[in-house]
Amino acid sequence: MENLIFLSIIAAVVVFDAILIIYVYKLKKRFDLFFQGGKTKNLEEVLSEQIKKTRTQEEGIKGILGKIKELERISQKSFQKIGVTRFNPFENVGGDQSFIIALLDKQNDGVVISSLYARDGNRVYAKPIKNGESQYPLSNEEKEVIKKACSAQ
Repeated sequence: MENLIFLSIIAAVVVFDAILIIYVYKLKKRFDLFFQGGKTKNLEEVLSEQIKKTRTQEEGIKGILGKIKELERISQKSFQKIGVTRFNPFENVGGDQSFIIALLDKQNDGVVISSLYARDGNRVYAKPIKNGESQYPLSNEEKEVIKKACSAQ
């Protein structure tokens, strides 16, 4: 009976040792992964390096965010909406060689350029556009091209 209790205790110790060996093995794998390949440093050095890297990355991110904001500001004033139409303003000239182009930014500010082709020459007109409208009289074709550009995304 005493031998049975003694063998049970030894079996329990062996099982406990096996569990500990497995746990230590897994812990060693984590440790090796954490320190990446054998160059053992103390935890303070590792954390100090990570804090330095994090600060450097934060500064880089701040710089990138500043550049993004600047690009967003610039893009608000760049041409984002374009409308083009070709037409024939005169009956005796064929080929739809005349055109109108509207170049607008996000706020529908920009310019409308009209090119009227005739047999005796070509005339080009430019009119400033503010909020999709001009202080100068616009032809129906110019209004249509501005409308087309304003609806473009």
